[in-house]
Amino acid sequence: MTKAFARLSASPFGPGPAASGKDEGDTGDDGGDGTDPGTLVITRPKPKTKRPNMYRVLLLNDDYTPMEFVVHVLERFFQKNREEATRVMLHVHHHGVGECGVYTYEVAETKVTQVMDFARKHQHPLQCVMEKK
Repeated sequence: MTKAFARLSASPFGPGPAASGKDEGDTGDDGGDGTDPGTLVITRPKPKTKRPNMYRVLLLNDDYTPMEFVVHVLERFFQKNREEATRVMLHVHHHGVGECGVYTYEVAETKVTQVMDFARKHQHPLQCVMEKK
């Protein structure tokens, strides 16, 4: 039986220094910094995070959708209070278009779909669109 095997089988806690690849006299100290001379350490630059593009969600005026329905849409899907929803609705009514909010692409797309589906379900021709800010 070899000395290394004897040490391996004699230890109840697993492999000893011989099995780990170190000699008994090897302390693992090669300069204190953990690198051998001539070893190159590559550091990667931190990636810069880019802010996502933002999109405006707009309501378009039409002659058929009741004003109260538009106010309800603004309260339900854009978390506007009654006063703010009424202000946006009147802006849409007088100027033909009004901004409901500014969101990331996915959120804006979801809100447009929700508003359009809700308007169709209630048989109103209300149009909701998004545009890049």
